[in-house]
Order: sequence, then structure tokens, then C-alpha cells
Amino acid sequence: MKKEYFAHESAVIDDNCIIGKGTKIWHFTHIMSGSVIGENCNLGQNVVVSPGVKLGNNVKVQNNVSIYTGVICEDDVFLGPSMVFTNIVNPRSAVIRRDQYVETLVGKGATIGANATVVCGKPIGKYSFIGAGAVVTREVKPYSLVIGNPARHAGWMSEYGHKLRFDDKGEAECPESGDRYSILDGEVSKINC
Repeated sequence: MKKEYFAHESAVIDDNCIIGKGTKIWHFTHIMSGSVIGENCNLGQNVVVSPGVKLGNNVKVQNNVSIYTGVICEDDVFLGPSMVFTNIVNPRSAVIRRDQYVETLVGKGATIGANATVVCGKPIGKYSFIGAGAVVTREVKPYSLVIGNPARHAGWMSEYGHKLRFDDKGEAECPESGDRYSILDGEVSKINC
């Protein structure tokens, strides 16, 4: 069966992986057995995808990212250069805890900036935006912008990645797409037109 993805000759692809059509895998990247990668993904240089990881369609993984067992990324997720996932709450070199991996779900369209760290088990909401260098130690709400160490809420983002400015009626418009959003009780949603 002809493969329908591209893998650079230096990439290592173990048996029993599922890799979707149109995906590109670049230099020195290792895709481990049991991982699932969707269609039209792009995995940069020196990426590791561990067993059991699931990446949706159109996921962009920049250079030097290790995606450990327990991570699930929905469609259209962006993982910035050298960002870090963890998968054990209390790691110790001398204590084997492979049966204690903690799941981290990254929602559709979320962006995780360069050098950010995501502590395992903290859901990342759809279309949220984690700033470069942030350290995520708690759940990130959908459409939320978080920055700093520890990461703190700093605003709301549109699906196109623009900061939303809500008026006194609790509505905002994305300057690029024209999509409208509402905020109610600390929850942002897109207004269906």
C-alpha cells in the first residue's frame, strides 16, 4: 500500500502507527508505535510522538517538541517551538510510573506558544491561546489568553488569533474575520450569524 504522507529520510517511523494523508514529517522526527496522526499535519524537526498520542487533522508541531503518552490534540492545534508537555504528576527517576500517565486534552484550534510548559491533566480549551514561555498549571478556558508563570488569564482570543475587546453589551468582533463573540458569566462563545 502506497503511503500518502511525506517523511524525510532521517525520520524514524515505527510500525503500527496511523499517519493521515498529506501529513509532512521532517528531519530527525520519531513517530512511535501506537500513535495516531491525522491528515495534513506538519511535524517539524526533532519532534517525538510517543505511543498512544492522538493528533487530529491539520495539527502543526514546530521544532523540538516532545508529545508524550497521554496527550490528545484535536484538529487545528498549533504547538510552538520547544513547548513542553508533561505526563506524570510526580516523576522520580527511581520510581516507574508508566501506568500512571495523565491525559491532557488540547481543544480544537488551540495555540501553545514557544517554550510554554503544560502540566499534565489540565485541559486546554478550544481556540485558547497560551503565550510564549507560559507555565500552565490549571485548566485553560475556551478562547482564553493566558500568559506568565504561573499562567494567568489575560484576555480572550478570536478563532483567528486576535485579542477580543468586549463592549458594554458583552459582544466583540474579530478584526480579521468579522466573526462576532459574546461573553456571559466568564464564558466566551461565537455568535452564530
